Amino acid sequence: MRAVVVEAFGGPEVLNVVEVPDPSPGPGQVLVQIEAVGVNRADALLRSGRYHRADPPPVILGLEAAGTISTLGDHTHGFHVGQKVLMMGEPNAPGFYAEQAVVPTEQVLALPDGVDPFHAAALPVAWLTAWYCLTTLGQIQPGQTVLIHAAASGVGSAAVQIAAAAGARVIAAAGTEEKTAWVAGLGAHEVLDSRQLSGDDLLQHVKALTGGRGAEVVLDTVGGDVFPLSLKAAAPGGRVVALANVALAPSVIDTRDFYPKNVSIHGYQSANLVELGYDPRADLEQLIAKVADGDLRVPVDSVFALQDAAGAHRRLESRANRGKVMLSTSDGHGLPG
Repeated sequence: MRAVVVEAFGGPEVLNVVEVPDPSPGPGQVLVQIEAVGVNRADALLRSGRYHRADPPPVILGLEAAGTISTLGDHTHGFHVGQKVLMMGEPNAPGFYAEQAVVPTEQVLALPDGVDPFHAAALPVAWLTAWYCLTTLGQIQPGQTVLIHAAASGVGSAAVQIAAAAGARVIAAAGTEEKTAWVAGLGAHEVLDSRQLSGDDLLQHVKALTGGRGAEVVLDTVGGDVFPLSLKAAAPGGRVVALANVALAPSVIDTRDFYPKNVSIHGYQSANLVELGYDPRADLEQLIAKVADGDLRVPVDSVFALQDAAGAHRRLESRANRGKVMLSTSDGHGLPG
């Protein structure tokens, strides 16, 4: 089969398609013909050698994909050949930038009729992160205010829709006029241009929009200098969820910005959470059902053929995408947007 194998860490140019042996499922595993693969920032970090959990090459990237079961291993009750499924991967395990993959059944979910594989394959990383952070950690409730930093990012744009669908008031921060307009179209009630507003100015806008109270839930996908702002922007009894540090800088905080308000701080990292016993399938089933019903819309920015995985990474790292960047194992690009 064809697969994109990273033989050495580096830029997008290290993503080359090669022929590798076809995998074969063992007990409790299924072999899936892959159709759609989600491209994530964790892939780019792993490719470059900057991912904190990276093993040495060679490695096949890919943490989320959808396709069709072609072969069953022993003890795979509840699945059948020809079934459309969603797959969840693990760091440092053989990934999904390939035509086929062997996956344990506990990392596979059946897809209902009518759910496009490209929309499904976008769910296990960014959308599941947004869902868990808002519903389980953030405990969002109708009528509460949610502040979402980097709202045009993969997690941020998913969080805007999830929070709005839950009946929350969404204040979204995004950079550039194009990004703020796009986020407003996803359902944000107020959008702040984070490149035009300094940290203190953005905080004052949040305070003004909430009558001085702040946001009951703050989703911080940025880290660095933004995290202290998140603590200041939280309402009394609020929850701040930190899930990344794309700023790649330390955060200097003052405990007086959160303990007098009884603010809770939560951290989230998906791979570590799974190791602690979290099974994401129940949450993913809820997400899939909402996509199937049309309650949530998964924007797909662009679809690249497998042999152009480098182009997909360049698109992602340019930060020009609006929605999910995907790979297709077919040569066609006329896929959902």
